Amino acid sequence: MKKVKNDVFYVGVNDHQLDLFEGHYIVPNGMAYNSYVILDDKVAVMDSIEAHFFDEWLGNIKEVIKDRKVDYLVVHHMEPDHSANIKNFLEVYPDTTVVASMQAFKMMSQFFPGFEPKNKLIVKERDILPLGKHQLRFIGAPMIHWPEVMFSYLEEENILFSADAFGKFGALDVEEEWACEARRYYFGIVGKFGVQVQAVLKKLAPYKIDIICPLHGPILDKDLDCYLNLYNIWSSYGVEKEGVAIFYTSVYGHTKEAVLLLQEELLKLGCEHVAVNDLAREDMAECVEDAFKYGRIVLATTTFNMQIFPYMNEFINSLVERNYQNKTIGFIENGSWAPAAGKVMKEKLQELKNITYVEPMVKILSAVNDKNKEEIKELAKAMLK
Repeated sequence: MKKVKNDVFYVGVNDHQLDLFEGHYIVPNGMAYNSYVILDDKVAVMDSIEAHFFDEWLGNIKEVIKDRKVDYLVVHHMEPDHSANIKNFLEVYPDTTVVASMQAFKMMSQFFPGFEPKNKLIVKERDILPLGKHQLRFIGAPMIHWPEVMFSYLEEENILFSADAFGKFGALDVEEEWACEARRYYFGIVGKFGVQVQAVLKKLAPYKIDIICPLHGPILDKDLDCYLNLYNIWSSYGVEKEGVAIFYTSVYGHTKEAVLLLQEELLKLGCEHVAVNDLAREDMAECVEDAFKYGRIVLATTTFNMQIFPYMNEFINSLVERNYQNKTIGFIENGSWAPAAGKVMKEKLQELKNITYVEPMVKILSAVNDKNKEEIKELAKAMLK
């Protein structure tokens, strides 16, 4: 149990059993499933948690509320890591009113077939829930990153309950930098919905926010302008860091040689940051976050079955799925008898918006030759223009 502020308490849990979040994202430092209690004339529990931690979560709640009843269970988001224990909770506190959006109640019937809360309160944009000396104001946040999502704002304490927004990978009993894992989380899970995030940031602008309580990651109560600014950059597909990120696959080392030569040339020309990513060996989600972090990237790969190497294919698909835009892209292709990688990469990227393609495209025939070395020098200059 941790006091967030005055009558608001943290009652979430840490999960160190998990290896892949959503069956996809590597989480070496586990995950936090956050839940909160507001203790007023009325008692409100803010969200449930993942299915396996019901007993620990319930114990945390009882430590805060003692023998009091729970008046409201507020459901901001119906993804199972936040909603799996709704039914279990209502078996312990059957008279609790469940507060959620209309779409959330529809999803609830899908996740719990044949079950319906005895007491329901449907809320929408700007609705207010009085708790006593506090009141919750609801803010619609559709497609961040599911359609039923709501935020809520505790007006007297200036606390924003932000669902999955401003969350990150990692349990709360592990010390680590916020931005890296929050960025990987954002672009992995929310990144496609930049337009919707921008819309919600505009809604939040009039509110005085002192504390952000997300459903994953730490409670944010200092330097909030920093977090809000990063979310604005990420959701507008802006440039967070000046420099060049290079993403490559290499079969026999020749494409890697070209990449390292390009890195060397960029550094010689004064590029302060050059991030090199081997797509076959590094966490794909880390690579995706690097692509969004920098404004200029280079894609280097081999022709493979007249297409491109599988890891580059996966990487480009990840960018396209997340509406990658507003960036500058250069290319290095390799092929021994029928090089097609450059053409294929451009075709896969063609639906992206506001992309500037840089010439020359470096064309390697098997191994790097003197002509390629000159092309690499020209590509480095062009990337820094």
